[in-house]
Amino acid sequence: MKVSKALLLKVTPILALPLIAFFVYLDRGLSEEIQPANFTCLTQEQGSFSHDAIQYKNIYGIGLAYAKHINETASSFDPNLDPPVFKKHSISLVKGDSKVAIPDQSKLLISAEQLEPGIGALLQEKDISLLSLLDYEAELAFVLLEGISPKDISDPGFVPKIGFLVANDLSARSIAILGEDQKNRYDYWGASKSHPGFTPINEQPWVPDIQQANAIPCVTLQTHVDGELRQNENTRNLIYTPADMLGFIHKKYPNTAMNKGDIILTGTPGGVTFNVPRWKARLAKLIKLDRFQKLAISQKQSSANKFLKAGNEVTVSADWLGAVSVAIAK
Repeated sequence: MKVSKALLLKVTPILALPLIAFFVYLDRGLSEEIQPANFTCLTQEQGSFSHDAIQYKNIYGIGLAYAKHINETASSFDPNLDPPVFKKHSISLVKGDSKVAIPDQSKLLISAEQLEPGIGALLQEKDISLLSLLDYEAELAFVLLEGISPKDISDPGFVPKIGFLVANDLSARSIAILGEDQKNRYDYWGASKSHPGFTPINEQPWVPDIQQANAIPCVTLQTHVDGELRQNENTRNLIYTPADMLGFIHKKYPNTAMNKGDIILTGTPGGVTFNVPRWKARLAKLIKLDRFQKLAISQKQSSANKFLKAGNEVTVSADWLGAVSVAIAK
């Protein structure tokens, strides 16, 4: 039976409507509006760079702390729930400009096996060779200038003594993807960011003359890769205050003392390489793609995106607060 062209023209829009409606449903925004915290903005004249020797210790990371980054990664948001919190290994820390090597598959597998013994065999069974998927994350960081007790954190009037730094929270996204749907998902985030040189910071912290609750330098974080601007957002758009973040860390690690020299990475703004349209993330969940399928797809598409490669130079900066550069080793 032949179908006339006129009939097709009439029927096609009708058939398309449910598909359009389904796509609009998948691409819907978050139900909760994301609001920045109420900050006091500090200017350069309200403090100075410290030249005191600081022995840096634990490195903590706060994830999903800017609305644009939440949206570009198709992440959920609930103001009543704590954000992701994770630890980075101290071997990742480097002060000042440096060179960073892209971890090869053997190094990536070592970090994954520490969290999940046997994961290497599973990847081999599924014929997946790990790529790094190396990404940048410009961040405002702060360092504790004195130890903090649980009693301090529970005190609403407590004002931590802190100094501020510029940091690049480099990440091997392949390890983070392996953590999808795992109970300890954010530990995979920490592992993905714990390779040597993956936490470059500028040389000296900037310390306010007067420590104030909920006060931060309101500076514009930028990332340039070989001169190309990738990230550009002001820290005043952070969702959480330093006091909030210290509370989240204590809840996640209640038996770990918070000491002078501990560094807290406050999260990255929008503009990272690894981004997922919200409709794709919801569709993947709907058709029940597992973490290995997601990893395979991400790695297959990696040649078409802007993950860091050997020879790249990455500079993160924050106005007068300073800058730090890494050269990706060839």
